Amino acid sequence: MQNQSLPITQIRARSLRRAMTDSERKLWSGLRCEQLGVKFRRQHPLGFYIADFACVELKLIVELDGSQHADQAAHDARRTVFFNSQGFEILRFPANLPFMDLQALLVCIYNRVTDLAALAPIPAFPQRGKEQDYSNAPAFPTQGKEQDSELPLPPLGEGWDGGTPRTPTKLNPESHHETTD
Repeated sequence: MQNQSLPITQIRARSLRRAMTDSERKLWSGLRCEQLGVKFRRQHPLGFYIADFACVELKLIVELDGSQHADQAAHDARRTVFFNSQGFEILRFPANLPFMDLQALLVCIYNRVTDLAALAPIPAFPQRGKEQDYSNAPAFPTQGKEQDSELPLPPLGEGWDGGTPRTPTKLNPESHHETTD
């Protein structure tokens, strides 16, 4: 049953996507559209269970645990055992963390994503003909560039462009082309 879900779980996941909590919605604003370099799915069904956010490519699950999780520790333990048996790693955070420090939460997830991506095997395709020797190739130039102390995270905001406003356009009736002001 690897990475498969039951029809009833798919229906429940769909309803959970429509009724996301405020903290899930806030975190989703930073995970969606591959902002961290990988695709995350929200309310992703796996078997009998639903993961809050899952990166199937790297087998990483991000969970936001609210106060109700204190009462259902046995259920959470079963979920964890199942997700681990499917090869997934789980990152658990308190549900209020997206409101307290969203950027720190995204940096933590980003660090784990980059660690897992470095461990992922690179497929080796057979080469036809003679292999090229790259031992004498020049290294990437690093001189003159300052090293950024911050991680290369995109700005937070709505949409793929981080909330950057678009330049207003209007239609020129004579040329039938858009012009910018």
